[in-house]
Amino acid sequence: MTRTPAGLVRAEPGPPFEITFDGRTVTALPGQSIAAALWGAGVLAWRTTRGGGRPRGAFCGIGQCYDCLATVNGEPNRRACLVPARPGDAITTQEGHGHAELSV
Repeated sequence: MTRTPAGLVRAEPGPPFEITFDGRTVTALPGQSIAAALWGAGVLAWRTTRGGGRPRGAFCGIGQCYDCLATVNGEPNRRACLVPARPGDAITTQEGHGHAELSV
């Protein structure tokens, strides 16, 4: 993976690899962001809003808006447009704030 002067991730030559999204196999390229890999597979939404459960995916594509939050390898609230895809990554749809509700 190479970072550009602005620190952005970019795809590089190399063999494709697999990640999963909600159990579905998705092909990614070395250096490609999770958002780009999901877009390439036709997935446009991977989060639901806290209020109303409306679908969200990438909006700004540069990590400023937080619409692209996803759960990556069990860790919620990862900005999919900034996180490089890695072989074997498991991305799941993030519902609401991404944390289990606390029982009182």
